Amino acid sequence: MDRIVDIATDGRHLSLHRGFLVVSQDREEVGRIPLDDVHAVLLHAHGTTWSANLITALAERGAPVVHCGANHAPVAMTLPLVGHHAQNARFRAQWAASVPLTKQLWRQLVSAKIAMQGAVLAWRGVAGAEAFPLMARRVKSGDSDNLEAQAARRYWPLLMGAEFRRDRDSHGANSLLNYGYAVLRASVARAVVAAGLHPTIGIAHANRGNAMALADDLIEPFRPLVDALVVTLIGDDVVELTPPIKRRFARLIAFDLDFDGESSPVSLAAVRLAQSLARAFETGRPTLRLFAPPTPLEWAALVAPTED
Repeated sequence: MDRIVDIATDGRHLSLHRGFLVVSQDREEVGRIPLDDVHAVLLHAHGTTWSANLITALAERGAPVVHCGANHAPVAMTLPLVGHHAQNARFRAQWAASVPLTKQLWRQLVSAKIAMQGAVLAWRGVAGAEAFPLMARRVKSGDSDNLEAQAARRYWPLLMGAEFRRDRDSHGANSLLNYGYAVLRASVARAVVAAGLHPTIGIAHANRGNAMALADDLIEPFRPLVDALVVTLIGDDVVELTPPIKRRFARLIAFDLDFDGESSPVSLAAVRLAQSLARAFETGRPTLRLFAPPTPLEWAALVAPTED
């Protein structure tokens, strides 16, 4: 079972012992998890220390270690150097991908994101949701009409209220969004490396200081999953990241998505998407494996609280 390990208590030490990730406080063990169950490790606390052999063991299993700032947004990430037997060839194909190919790939990702945003709004019963499937179908190569930004200007006020502004440095809903996106970004980054791709070489995200540009490209269709959970939490007057709330975000990677009638958890959906991108780079054919938006019943299951 894939698990997100979140370290949020100051002064914890992480070490490796007989195939387990061991968490200690003042030299006393407080918990352990089988390494093979660890999907990713998120570090939020001050004074966290770890052993080098633990980081090596996590890298050998493809598990990223994500370092988060005070706003719960990632500031650094540890990833394995080797993730696929054909990594060198795929790096070369990724770097050599033509502009028309990358533009077609970005069109599919933006279209899928807008369709997901529309599905969230429709599930919430928001007037105006019907415009989003139309916008998704109108996305052109490279999103030349900037429909992603147009959709965002409509989406956030409809979902969160007219006063809401997406700001990574703000608290409340924005802080919850940061944390949820960090969980998904770790899962997508893991999938990117496992597919033999370089996370820094993006399709559309090209900030020179962004080492996770490709992960930030591929995460786009997944973001509305976090949005749906956050708007539900805000409706329940949740504005702080407590351990139970973090567990609800961590469970997002186990949520089933539909691929042509076949269900796959988010963690595997990210792998399928990254693998299809690698094949697109190798073949020059812009075909991505993308999932269908959840049904209203599936959205309800996504945000439903569960027994811890």
